[in-house]
Amino acid sequence: MSENKGIMLAKSVQKHAGRAKEKILQNLGKVDRTADEIFDDHLNNFNRQQMSANRLQKEFNNYIRCVRAAQTASKSLMDAVCEIYEPQWSGYEALQAQTGASDSLWADFAHKLGDQVLIPLNTYTGQFPEMKKKVEKRNRKLIDYDGQRHSFQNLQANANKRKDDVKLTKGREQLEEARRTYEILNTELHDELPALYDSRILFLVTNLQTLFATEQVFHNETSKIYSELEAIVDKLATESQRGSNTLRKQTSNAIKTSSPVQSPVNKLNNASINSTNYQNQITTNGGSSLANSQPHFSFHTDANTADLPAGVLYRVKATYGYVKEDVDELSFEIGDTIRVIEYDDPEDQFFLTNLQEEGWLMGQKEGTSEKGLFPANFTRPI
Repeated sequence: MSENKGIMLAKSVQKHAGRAKEKILQNLGKVDRTADEIFDDHLNNFNRQQMSANRLQKEFNNYIRCVRAAQTASKSLMDAVCEIYEPQWSGYEALQAQTGASDSLWADFAHKLGDQVLIPLNTYTGQFPEMKKKVEKRNRKLIDYDGQRHSFQNLQANANKRKDDVKLTKGREQLEEARRTYEILNTELHDELPALYDSRILFLVTNLQTLFATEQVFHNETSKIYSELEAIVDKLATESQRGSNTLRKQTSNAIKTSSPVQSPVNKLNNASINSTNYQNQITTNGGSSLANSQPHFSFHTDANTADLPAGVLYRVKATYGYVKEDVDELSFEIGDTIRVIEYDDPEDQFFLTNLQEEGWLMGQKEGTSEKGLFPANFTRPI
């Protein structure tokens, strides 16, 4: 057994040495080589295809690592949001459900990318190492064939002089065996290399369609979740504003009573302290009417005040919808334009000035006759 291994090793060394010698002679131009331009074209296509596929595989592996890192970061962020959002706030349970849905969506997204995109990509790129081994084997057999061809040519030239038919016959048999082994591999690769190259289109179409469709579903569903989360927070903002409105009504009866049927003037007259203060202001001004020197204010200091109708201080646009909670308030929808106005009556204007200091304005919805108080921070100046 040991002797057989020694013989096989010796033959292997001899074969490698023979190939090395043949390649050197070919490179030096001392002997010719078998040319196959069609195979060379197939091989160039194969090399480009392998290089592109390997890069795609590398970049996609990196992308999935980033997606999984983003998944972890998103879960941590949502956990922090759930922690800071207090249970008694509006939409608490809905927020918990949406953040949970977000985590599930991320997990499903990462799983589909790995299962439906990366695994097929790995299978596709897995063909190249095996094909490359076959190409390398074919190239070795080609060198063997060229070497046997040159040896037979030398043998043939010498045998004709010596008339050594035995060596000539053996050399011909070795040449035929080398040619047959090479041509079998070469013929197979002439079929397999173009087939592999043509398969790239179908693979890329299927793989990229899956990738882009998975991305589209993920981002669409994520958009819906964040839209719901935004609506939850918007509702909290609205209810928080209404809560401060209720508090204002309870603590500022001297400015505006909570009766839903009184006009602002009657509410002011029922508040004896501010009514007395108002009369004192009239007396202080020498009995002159405040109607001629009504206090002007501008809650939105950056509002445009040019080219406005008489009695209009400036105009605002609603950034949130508001539903009135009292008869003297103004309801509006997002996008409505409201004219900020003053009262004609000086008593009402004094009352309005106090409310303005607490963040409330008097307005008229543009295009209608509806008037009333509204929260300034539900609007922006235009």
